[in-house]
Amino acid sequence: MHGFSLSRWLFWAAIAFLLFLAARPWFEHWLISFNAEPRVVTARGDLAADELATIEIFELVSQSVVYISTISEIALPWTRNLAEVRRGTGSGFIWDDQGHLVTNYHVVAGASRAQVRLADQRTYAANLIGASQEHDLAVLRIALPVAGPSPVTIGTSEDLRVGQKVFAIGNPFGLDYSLTTGVVSALDRTIVSEDGTEIRRLIQTDAAINPGNSGGPLIDSAGRLIGVNTAIFSPTGGFSGIGFSVPVDTVNRVIPQLIAYGRYIRPRLGIFADDDASQAVLKELGVSGVLVLRVEVGSPADRAGLRATRLTSGGGIIPGDIIQSVNGRAVTDMGDLIEILEDFQIGEQVRLAIWRRGQLQELTVSLGGELPRLD
Repeated sequence: MHGFSLSRWLFWAAIAFLLFLAARPWFEHWLISFNAEPRVVTARGDLAADELATIEIFELVSQSVVYISTISEIALPWTRNLAEVRRGTGSGFIWDDQGHLVTNYHVVAGASRAQVRLADQRTYAANLIGASQEHDLAVLRIALPVAGPSPVTIGTSEDLRVGQKVFAIGNPFGLDYSLTTGVVSALDRTIVSEDGTEIRRLIQTDAAINPGNSGGPLIDSAGRLIGVNTAIFSPTGGFSGIGFSVPVDTVNRVIPQLIAYGRYIRPRLGIFADDDASQAVLKELGVSGVLVLRVEVGSPADRAGLRATRLTSGGGIIPGDIIQSVNGRAVTDMGDLIEILEDFQIGEQVRLAIWRRGQLQELTVSLGGELPRLD
């Protein structure tokens, strides 16, 4: 009997031991959980100087950035009634104290109306004031509140250098007031937009620019506007490290005209030329430049005495003047000529170096532009 009691005791002892082993993890976890406390926070110290600078730039500029949503009207096929649908979103920024906003042309193109949301979440209906498709720029206007955000500070793009730091603020994929950083990757880039328009002199940057960033500001390390983010190069439609911005010098030249006249008026000479049609003549003469095929009567070119190409009675060609430079800047085709003239204002005088019948000559021309009347 004594041996039986001992065996039973050993049996229950074994059972208790096994239960202890099984319950031990739970028991230990209970003890740890019961005594769990937050860990001691390690003091970080001061932010780095470049971090503080980035924060300051964002806090300063983001108040002037706006969120733009556009709406289009479509006709319902079964009722012929008009219905409003959301077309897309983009970014923009405060240009002046009169409530003018700058964005991209492609952000508002085709929209029936647009709404603008400020950083403080107030929303306003916006009116389209003017647009320039060739620059991908547009101006909207809202009834800016008295205590509204300040306009962005304007910088310059003529002295930009590859490698300098830049910041982009916008609303990528609808995520409002996002900041990305990068550098100027290249200058004087030319791209062709989705509608086939060639846009020149763009800033290339690796600051992340995605759909929705369009129309937002590109900022330098001094917090100044140096460009308007306009496009990305991407095989997938997302950020791939190559973005483009319209330089602020172009913006500062185009926007005042859009505000004043609703459209951009290019400075012009009043000539007609065709690079393809002129190639054979230029090759035969052994010169480069823009061959003047026709001069508009009464134009600046006409008043300055530029000569057009003529046909002889025998069917031969007497080449007109060949424009080879403007104020010392070389001209090889019409693209060069148009781009160079963009740097001048209507009414300004420029010096043309021309090739005329085997001799180099110089003419002074006052640029025209047919500014619309405001009465």
